[in-house]
Amino acid sequence: MPLLTWILLFSLFGGVLSVLAAAVFLLFPEQLRARLLPHFVSFAIGALLGAAFLALLPHALEGPGVKDFHVVTGTVLLGVLGFFLLEKMVLWRHCHHSECEVHVPEDDHGHGHSHAGHQVNHAAGTLILIGDGIHNMVDGVLIAAAFLTDIHLGIVTSLAVAAHEIPQEVGDFAVLLHSGFSRARALAYNVLASLTTLIGATAAYYGLREAEAALPYILAIAASSFIYIAVADLIPGLHKRLEVRATAQQIVLIVAGVLTIYFAHSTLH
Repeated sequence: MPLLTWILLFSLFGGVLSVLAAAVFLLFPEQLRARLLPHFVSFAIGALLGAAFLALLPHALEGPGVKDFHVVTGTVLLGVLGFFLLEKMVLWRHCHHSECEVHVPEDDHGHGHSHAGHQVNHAAGTLILIGDGIHNMVDGVLIAAAFLTDIHLGIVTSLAVAAHEIPQEVGDFAVLLHSGFSRARALAYNVLASLTTLIGATAAYYGLREAEAALPYILAIAASSFIYIAVADLIPGLHKRLEVRATAQQIVLIVAGVLTIYFAHSTLH
């Protein structure tokens, strides 16, 4: 199968199918969703960290033309800081529950209109879709770069993307519904935003095919995005549940996510 076909299929898997899975998840009773979603988030943390440290970074450090490991690790550091700034600009955001703080313009009196626990307005829903579209386009670039390095690495990267996309899309759906979008419109707009994954993947495929020396640094940025999402966006939510039983469940599911990536990477190789 041509490499571009692999890239597009797994980009679709990480994008559109995640949106559809999230839409189906929202059909579950609210109490069941509330119990299951933290488990998905815990598993996603393990999958993201596993993919970053066990797959992406080793390939980046072993990449062609890499003579100084400090340049690669420095790229990871810059990537983490870059994603922090993007999130500050509301261009790269993650929502994994129904009550998310969404930053919207202040009124003439300096008061914002959107806070956790309050209904967010339509403008906030639009910001979410713009941020999601940019996020998915970057995911497409990272998936393509991983496939251009190694097909097995591309598959593992796509699995990690899908693992965190599902709980993110569930949260985004909930916020869009609170913003006044109907279920049908929320689904349609989310699917359209997810298609930017294919745009990013296609552009990266044609742009990076002849730029082999750049691939290790793209992989380093992919690793930094996974690390940032896991550490800055997902792990803080786990600290809201301090009971011993909940903590034990979180650790088990995080380890399960890491092991899934480890065995997938080992088996495919």
